[in-house]
Amino acid sequence: MELRLALGLALLCSALQAAPAGPQRPRSAVGQFWHVSDLHLDPTYHITPDRTKVCSSSKGVNASNPGPFGDFLCDSPYQLILSAFAFMNDSKEQVSFMIWTGDSPPHVPINELSTKLVISIIGNLSSTIHNFFPDLQVFPALGNHDYWPQDQLPVTTSEVYNAVADFWKPWLSDEAISTFRRGGFYTQLFESSNSHQPLRIISLNTNLYYSPNKVTVNITDPANQFAWLEDILETSSQKQEKVYIIGHVPVGYLPYARNTTAIREYYNERLVKIFRKYSSVIAGQFFGHTHRDSIMVLLDEEEKPVNSLFVAPAVTPVKSVLQTESNNPGVRLYQYDLFDYSLLDLWQFYLDLRDANKKNESNWKLEYILTKTYGIKDLKPESLYDMAKQLSMPHSTLFEQYYSNYIVSYDKTILCEEGCKTCQICAIQYLDSSSYTDCINREAMWR
Repeated sequence: MELRLALGLALLCSALQAAPAGPQRPRSAVGQFWHVSDLHLDPTYHITPDRTKVCSSSKGVNASNPGPFGDFLCDSPYQLILSAFAFMNDSKEQVSFMIWTGDSPPHVPINELSTKLVISIIGNLSSTIHNFFPDLQVFPALGNHDYWPQDQLPVTTSEVYNAVADFWKPWLSDEAISTFRRGGFYTQLFESSNSHQPLRIISLNTNLYYSPNKVTVNITDPANQFAWLEDILETSSQKQEKVYIIGHVPVGYLPYARNTTAIREYYNERLVKIFRKYSSVIAGQFFGHTHRDSIMVLLDEEEKPVNSLFVAPAVTPVKSVLQTESNNPGVRLYQYDLFDYSLLDLWQFYLDLRDANKKNESNWKLEYILTKTYGIKDLKPESLYDMAKQLSMPHSTLFEQYYSNYIVSYDKTILCEEGCKTCQICAIQYLDSSSYTDCINREAMWR
């Protein structure tokens, strides 16, 4: 009894000593939001003995092991997408809003889609989200597949922009809708009764900068989005707002392809420059497109960490027949500080596709909590930079974990070493051309 009392007093004393002086912010000052990306619905998906005909998205290749929730050589059956939203809804997590970073139609040959079909699929999934979460604020962004022909998003108003604007009216203000109709991007304030200041969402149409987009070749500022973005960020700076940037195709270098930016290099340099200039305003950046789970840390010219960027994995499990790896379907939950919108944590959930198909039931579960997995205190740029340094150490077991999370626990036996690891490490820390090139060359010398 005495020992238990002494132990209790010791714990109490150490807790009192550890408690910092001054007013403590209550735990209730944490907000949450969902992030989903790359749903890629394949309406043709069905189980049939002829494996070449399971889904159009396999492009005639035999599906590997098709089941009710999909196959790694196919885009999402509707049942997979429904299971993701049902899980999010049933989790009863208290969330302030959801971000949805694009790509609704499947990866199929150009002649199997049309403007009408693309519009229909985006409308279907917008309705699905609205039906599952009728009272939730959603902030969407367009993906490169959310157009026909894919990737060719225009710099002026179009049939797709107008139709999608109508689908997204329940979520967006008149002003946001008007801007969206002109160029596929918008900004909107998120007002919260729990926060002393509003959060500004800027939804970029980064598809205008995407390398395969022939429409924007040789255009310095497609749809005047750069000028618009700087204007919005300058106003936010003067008003002392905080901003979340959302988009589909990410800024920076691809973690799986050496010396390759996701968007054209000129546009990438321009965006990096803008994001550095307004890094004190931007509290987080969120993208999709790669179908993988990765982070980036924007450094300023003095290599000081100034921004945290996150690429969310896809709901679709699709891969091409030539790829050795894919991803399990994933959705994620962010936690943020209601006071200043700084990011506190990330909970990544996933569906083990093989297991779900085998058991004929979708058991979505927690894959990891970022701060716990990597031993950092929050998701602020300084913390992510410390994490990146840990990952870059030789023979880092943390990096092995990071790579397993990168492919959403697809296959624990797949390793990423030497050149593969170099690409990952340099992409995490260096978003501009000169510093990224230096990193690649430096890593090559060390090996």
